[in-house]
Amino acid sequence: MTAGDAHARARWARRGDIALRVVAAVPLGYATASLWAMAIARLLPGDRAEASVTAALIALALCAIAAMWAFAARSGWQAIWTLAIAAGIAAAIAWISIDATGRL
Repeated sequence: MTAGDAHARARWARRGDIALRVVAAVPLGYATASLWAMAIARLLPGDRAEASVTAALIALALCAIAAMWAFAARSGWQAIWTLAIAAGIAAAIAWISIDATGRL
């Protein structure tokens, strides 16, 4: 293997890592924020409409935090797994809440 091959391989590895981070930031970050909006809206007291608006505003900040985390993580895979776990926790909270109250 020549020095040029090693440089090309490193360049493609870096591009792949950036692609993973973009996938973590945009669709996975949005999905995570949406699931947290649903979970938070179900847990907030008060009127359903007010809880939904408050949860949506919180989720907007969470979406930005998820995008920043995707590019601050050590690797693209760490960003994906961290956001997937956060989404899973939010989905579990929402599911348990729906199951406990019996209403959507």
